[in-house]
Amino acid sequence: MKKENYIKTDTVIVGSGIAGIFAALCLPESQDVLVITKERLDECDSWLAQGGVCVLTDINDFDCYFEDTMKAGHYENNPEAVRVMIESSRDVIGTLVDLGVKFDVGDDGDYDYTREGAHRRNRILHHKDETGREITQTLLEIAKQKPNITFVTRTTMIDLIERDNTCYGIVCLDEYGERGAVIADNIILATGGIGGLFVNSTNFPHITGDSFALSLKHGVELENINYIQIHPTTLYSKKKGRRFLISESVRGEGAVLLNENGERFTDELQPRDVVTNAILEEMHKFGTDHVYLTLPNMTSEEAQKRFPNIFEACMAEGYDMTKDPVPVTPAQHYMMGGVKTDTNGVTSMKYLYAVGETACNGVHGRNRLASNSLLESLVFAKRAADTIAKDNSVKDDNYPDVDLEKYPERDEIKKEFKKLIMDEIKRKDEDFYAKWCNDEN
Repeated sequence: MKKENYIKTDTVIVGSGIAGIFAALCLPESQDVLVITKERLDECDSWLAQGGVCVLTDINDFDCYFEDTMKAGHYENNPEAVRVMIESSRDVIGTLVDLGVKFDVGDDGDYDYTREGAHRRNRILHHKDETGREITQTLLEIAKQKPNITFVTRTTMIDLIERDNTCYGIVCLDEYGERGAVIADNIILATGGIGGLFVNSTNFPHITGDSFALSLKHGVELENINYIQIHPTTLYSKKKGRRFLISESVRGEGAVLLNENGERFTDELQPRDVVTNAILEEMHKFGTDHVYLTLPNMTSEEAQKRFPNIFEACMAEGYDMTKDPVPVTPAQHYMMGGVKTDTNGVTSMKYLYAVGETACNGVHGRNRLASNSLLESLVFAKRAADTIAKDNSVKDDNYPDVDLEKYPERDEIKKEFKKLIMDEIKRKDEDFYAKWCNDEN
């Protein structure tokens, strides 16, 4: 491919989830922005986020919110990143509301803040049980109307174009097997986590950690790649495919966990890793591969109104969650580690940024506090966009040649990327690998 045929743009964003789309909207409209995504625009994990998005309800809650986040993360969090996220939360939520995002309100007309595991106060805004969808859909509808933002779907990033630790762009593979090069002043990685590498995951199967594999190949610094969250409650099924998540907000509204004898065995509002370990102990004790969850303090009508998608998914399997014990089991859910960044999304490679679940700025520590993921994505996506907008440096335009013929077929690339990631997880944490990664796809 001749250089004159490379696609050129100001900023290329890889990923169409909340982090990628919000970054695109926060960039100046004078910039040409290209957003590429592996599948359809609505096939991103942000779309699946059920519980809600945290916000600092008032200044008196700061210390409590900060401590809840740090404690859930086993105090391995970056305190500065936590401070930035919390202090930015009200402005970001205000922006979402101005853009048309709808959050649930109570009978008094005030926002209906809910609570989830490891939160000591109600500080989570929600839109029924499909908060991620509400935010993502709203942002996408706006972004599609922007003349400076272009979307390309069913296109996969297969390489970074870089020289001397400077990123010049990406190499892509489209749905027809055609390869191409995109040259950009700035590159933002927003490809999500690694759930597609696991048999049991709440993620879409195409979310396979491509940014992590390419970082390993090109020497971009990663951090805590083995910090992978297992969600304690997904709807148990022997069917293959993505596991349906039963949000922590259900437990926040009073759902309890029961073992095979119908006995409650843990405090359901502890951090996710603690609840997951408690479930594993019960499963081992009784020789089962699931426990049970039930919501006895709501009527069917109340549960259907508050959790319409979760209620219907359970009913489709034959369970009324307010009356029946619903079988649940842990599954891979979220990546706390990732491409190491500062609080502006800046990575160790020049002109390369990472945001959302792809990035590790230290907010989450070892274990993410419930409903911090959407907020973290929004806050730091905006900061990355603002950093790009203020950058007046001029990059050498003598970008490297790209030999598109050197790249193997799609399946070989997938195998190579998976091996790179799994080998790194095993190198960092053999115990975690043995416990959770031995059932990888």
